[in-house]
Amino acid sequence: MKHLSIFLILIFISCKNDAKKELATENGIDASVYEMWKDYTESNPKSIKEELPESWFFHNNKEDADRLAALTVNGKKSATTSGLYKWYVEAKAALPKIGTNHIITDFDGKAQAIIEITKVDTVPFNQITESLAELDMGTDIEPLDKWRKAHWDFFVSVMRENGEEPTEDMLIVFETFKTVWTKK
Repeated sequence: MKHLSIFLILIFISCKNDAKKELATENGIDASVYEMWKDYTESNPKSIKEELPESWFFHNNKEDADRLAALTVNGKKSATTSGLYKWYVEAKAALPKIGTNHIITDFDGKAQAIIEITKVDTVPFNQITESLAELDMGTDIEPLDKWRKAHWDFFVSVMRENGEEPTEDMLIVFETFKTVWTKK
């Protein structure tokens, strides 16, 4: 049961929206996701053989999800914190892979951008730098303070539900990505 809850936490952290709402298609994925992937693969023939990537949004609320999608589209956001390393280990889940594409949506599931993972690191929480925080937060105005507060608050709430306490040296999984396609 503990592994199931850890797996569900991983899904929550990455805010996958596979079955979030009734959307434009039968399987819960908005038609704009398919359209964006089709446009991308037509312009990038080497990608035609690839399956439709996962589509998801950042965060867990409309305001933040839409804001972070816009920052991704305009190139200001180029990284994300995808969870605690120990959650991947406990769930026996693979870390994100370099070269993997994802379709970033707004909170309503409308495709906004295609990203490609370029780097995956495990970093102690207290060793996230100002420059890494800026990549994740999409701002150069106090990015480290904003990153630390947002992520610490999240980890405190999730870990306490499992009877755990976060530590300053807990390992996080930090993904860097490039935006390879945006909505037209």
